[in-house]
Order: sequence, then structure tokens, then C-alpha cells
Amino acid sequence: MSAILHVVGARPNFMKMAPVLRAGARRGLPQLLVHTGQHYDSAMSDVFFTELGLPEPDVNLGVGSGTHAQQTAALMTALEATFVEREPSIVVVYGDVNSTIAAALVASKLHIRVAHVEAGLRSFDWTMPEEVNRRVTDLCSDVLFATSPEAIGHLGREGVDPARVHFVGNPMIDTLLANLDRFDIERFRASHGLTGAYALVTLHRPSNVDDPDAARRLVTQLTSVSERVVLVFPVHPRGRALLESAGLRASDRLRVIDPIGYVEFLSGVRGAALVITDSGGVQEETTVLNVPCLTARPNTERPITITHGTNRLVALDDIAKAADEMLANPPHVAEPPPLWDGRSGERIAEVLQAETL
Repeated sequence: MSAILHVVGARPNFMKMAPVLRAGARRGLPQLLVHTGQHYDSAMSDVFFTELGLPEPDVNLGVGSGTHAQQTAALMTALEATFVEREPSIVVVYGDVNSTIAAALVASKLHIRVAHVEAGLRSFDWTMPEEVNRRVTDLCSDVLFATSPEAIGHLGREGVDPARVHFVGNPMIDTLLANLDRFDIERFRASHGLTGAYALVTLHRPSNVDDPDAARRLVTQLTSVSERVVLVFPVHPRGRALLESAGLRASDRLRVIDPIGYVEFLSGVRGAALVITDSGGVQEETTVLNVPCLTARPNTERPITITHGTNRLVALDDIAKAADEMLANPPHVAEPPPLWDGRSGERIAEVLQAETL
């Protein structure tokens, strides 16, 4: 049997891939792991492999950064050579980063089947690079793994054959639940000198950190929130320079720190009074951890985190006001979204095994 080839490249992919890779190994499936190197900084990549106990990738392409066109072109060139050499039976891609769309395009043109984990999510905002990536990836995919019911509906309206769609739940939540006992709130508090309530901030979307006006407004709002509650802000490398030029300054009330690993970050999330983010995955993690979440975006491809979770969308200029409201009246989750139960990786592996027999 030819191998199932998993392609990952950026921080959000690793937590989604880990339970699928492990479930495949338990079933004795031949598997290959390709790391494109889209995220190449140790704090954004290596630490996740170490903390999640993942094997060394079979192939590390080391593509690195660049514009969307430069990076995607480099990814496609490197992946094509890898796919031709390894001849996988199916290529499994995760999420909506540039590595995802590059692998899907290359595999489909080589007539290799593509399986997309996290298919069907839609923000309906074509200004987001991720929306382009996820839509094109779904068009190229032969097997589509949906994490939520509305994703199945989106794929159906787009004409995808229902027989190709599998509702499996959310493998990122598998990773969260498997590591729950490692999320040490008191250790996080001690590491960052926190004695009272705090909020955690994580922001990286181009619309927030690549635009000088948006960055200035964002810094103004975060400074205002920090007057109410201490903020801890692990700053993504790609947005740090512009945020600092917009006035972001470390202080006792606004703790600006370097990126941190998965366990430390989720420990911080678990103990936070509030999370302010623009990340899709963090919206899901806060929902399961029952932590109030403000998403600094006009839309979300994960509306289930609003209808079944603790998440609320907020405009940039309304962050401080919304933070006051959420701190005063925090939402709570009665029960997690359907199939977010820690067994998604096993469901995905079962389908992959059937597809490759």
C-alpha cells in the first residue's frame, strides 16, 4: 500500500495533524509526514513537535517566508518533487494556510487524491487569504472532513457530492483534551508575575497587524483594556514591528512577550478572564475551555463558536467596551459542539484506511 502523506507547514496545522497521525499509526497505516517549513522559527514550529510528542518529519522542505505568491510558488515547486518521488496514495492537508492550498493544487494536478481536514468552513470574506485557500482546497479535494454541521451545509450548497463529505468533529480539540492535565494555570501565572485577573491577547491577521491605521486603533483599544485588566500579549513575529511603530509598549499592565509554546499558551488561555484574538483555532479552544473570547474580526468561519460557545465578534474600535461587558457578564458553554469529543482523529483515520485499501 502506498503511504498516506500528511502535509503541514504552520503552527495551526500541527495540533490538527497530531491526533490523525497517531490514530493512523495505531491502525498500522503507512504514513509520511512532510513539514513545508512555512513556519520555521523554533517558537512557531519546533516547540510544537516537541511538546506534542510528534515524530521528526520524513521530509522538511524549509521553504520559509515571502509574499503569498512567492511562498506558494516555492511550496508548489518543492512539494511537486516530493510527491513525484514518494508516490503517495493520498495527500492529507489541514486548515487553510498557504501550505494547504499548495499541496492540494500540486496533488490534484498529479492525479493524487486529496483529503482536506477542516473542509467547508466559510467566512464569505474574499479579502482574507485563508478564505481563498480553503475554498480552492475544497474544490481540489476528493475526501472532505467537516468539523461542524454548518460546514457540511456550505459544501452541499457548493455542489460537493455528499458521499465525499465526512462529519468527524474537530481534531484540534482532540489535542486540547489529550493535554488538558498539562495546562497549568498557576505555573503560567508565576512565570509572568500575575497576581490577579488577566486577559490573554493573540493577533496576527493581516487586516489587523499589516495595516498602520488598524494597528494604531488596535493598540489604542488594548491600552484601554489594560487599564481594566492586565493583558499578556505573545506577539506574532510578522506583526511586531508595525504594532510597535503604532505605539505598542510593554508595561506592567500590558505584558508584551515573545511567542510561547502550545502548553504554555493553553495554560494561559485556561486561566484567563478573557481572550482577545483574531485566530480561528483560539475561538474553538476557548469554547471548549469555557473562557470568554472576543474575536477582533467582522466575520468568522467558525460561527459554531458563537452559537455553541463563548465567542463574540467585535469591531476594532469596540474592543474596550466589549471587554468591559464580557468581564462583567462572562458567557458559559452548556455543552461543547457536536463530536468535539476527543475522537476525531480516530474517525479520520478510519476513513483514510477505507480510502486507501
